[in-house]
Amino acid sequence: MNRQFIIGLMASVIVFGSCKKNTEETKSEIAITENTKSYFDWEGANVYFLLTDRFKNGNPDNDINFNRTKETAVLRGFEGGDLRGVIQKLNEGYFTDLGVNAIWMTPIVEQIHAGVDEGTGFTYGYHGYWTKDWTALDPNFGTKEDLQELVETAHQKGIRILLDAVINHHGPQTEEDGVWPEDWVRTSPKCEFTTYENTTKCTLVANLPDVKTESNEAVELPPQLVEKWKNEGRYEEEVAELDAFFNSTGYPRAPRFYIMKWLADYITDFGIDGYRVDTVKHTEEYVWEEFEDVCDTAFDTWKNANPEKVLDENSFYLVGEIYFYNIKSGKNYDFGDKKVNYFDHDSFDALINFDLRGTSNTPYEEVFSSYSAILENEMNGFGTLNYLTSHDDGEPFDKKREKTYESAIRLLLTPGASQIYYGDEVGRTLLIEGTNGDATLRSSMDWDTYANNPEIQKLLQHWQKLGQFRRDHVAIGAGVHQMISESPYVFSRLYTKGSITDKVVVGLNLPTSKEIPVGSIFKDGDTLKDYYSNTEVKVVDGKVQFESEYDIVLLASWY
Repeated sequence: MNRQFIIGLMASVIVFGSCKKNTEETKSEIAITENTKSYFDWEGANVYFLLTDRFKNGNPDNDINFNRTKETAVLRGFEGGDLRGVIQKLNEGYFTDLGVNAIWMTPIVEQIHAGVDEGTGFTYGYHGYWTKDWTALDPNFGTKEDLQELVETAHQKGIRILLDAVINHHGPQTEEDGVWPEDWVRTSPKCEFTTYENTTKCTLVANLPDVKTESNEAVELPPQLVEKWKNEGRYEEEVAELDAFFNSTGYPRAPRFYIMKWLADYITDFGIDGYRVDTVKHTEEYVWEEFEDVCDTAFDTWKNANPEKVLDENSFYLVGEIYFYNIKSGKNYDFGDKKVNYFDHDSFDALINFDLRGTSNTPYEEVFSSYSAILENEMNGFGTLNYLTSHDDGEPFDKKREKTYESAIRLLLTPGASQIYYGDEVGRTLLIEGTNGDATLRSSMDWDTYANNPEIQKLLQHWQKLGQFRRDHVAIGAGVHQMISESPYVFSRLYTKGSITDKVVVGLNLPTSKEIPVGSIFKDGDTLKDYYSNTEVKVVDGKVQFESEYDIVLLASWY
């Protein structure tokens, strides 16, 4: 798989920051967008993760569907966020200003129509993880036309779109939504998480049916889907597409392959760039090899059918969620009685890293150098997705939002890809009175308050400066880290791949009067820019000297 690519303006030489393109490279090695010159590598991506229902309400007319009007527990019902809201913020330049080059949204497929009381109060499937029909969008989130516009708008701005793939379970069974056949799902035993067997062949929680992903037995479509599609007038079309898929692939009509086909349709129909895969460890590892093959084929099909819309030559991106996976484990996850390498056969490009959120007492250098060493050695050729805050982690880095400036530094300057959780950049509260469980992590963005609060705007500018520097300099996330000076704390990052070279120097916790060594990264006479203070500086005697009110310096070449 080709896991890297370049986006930029076509020219005989491409120069941005300290990135340079060899004049002899062919057009086929370069992808073109109108709005960015940044070199992109998934291993250093800046991903913005949002709950579709909680980000922005762009279309109030779709707020209530399927008679979902019953009172819910606090923050456990639909709040109105939708695809139109994401499109609006794309058009406003919100993600561009934040330096985001990929957006991951929670699942947007049709959710169970009813709600359930799961012990934390009555709840609807606002979060997107309670699938009723993989082939349809939930009208609370929007239409397929909305999704098409969102993907195309994002691509025009050099931003990739990740959707969320759920294969191991569907939504809770209710009287209104029906019961899935026993040859499709199991409803017991409950997972114990102590062995491979009792983590994969079990249900995560009560009444969350587990798809029999291990089965190769052919099954018929669930009766409720047949009835639903007939009522919607699309039964024959859906069956014909399934027949074509199974005939062309040779896969058995087993549950997992139906779901893979339905998820692949979002690639062939809309040109999405990747999937974040949910609950990876609860499904046999070979499932993800199969899924990767299906996704790659679908992505190639879309590219061949839409050559004028192709953003780049990158293969489809898969990042997996294995709860409690730690980058320090390298490629393996330990079930207790068995270790599994989820990177085998290029199944995943990256796994979400649960380690960084626990580094509040760990010095920057210890984190940066250890992560860089792992990524350059055990993980070479693969990546990790770091985060500090998420939708289902009750122990985030800064739950009380007391370290919002540090959070930006720790997340956006750590080697690996970064995952901003919606609202990190404005200090959205994670402590909501009256909530139970992870609902407290999922409040709606209060855009008016953020816009009218000077302190929040100052914080946002801090995230924007760091985010844009990360986006525009692949070395930050995907380069090799090297400390230059312990006091003042200064380090370099160097990225080389093929003919691409990017290099930066960063200083933290600095005084107003700055004297910063640049090591061997830059040479005497080089003109650099501090991208935090927007100051031009020149290297003299192996260092730069200047004054700025900020204690951060982000240095790269200024052409």
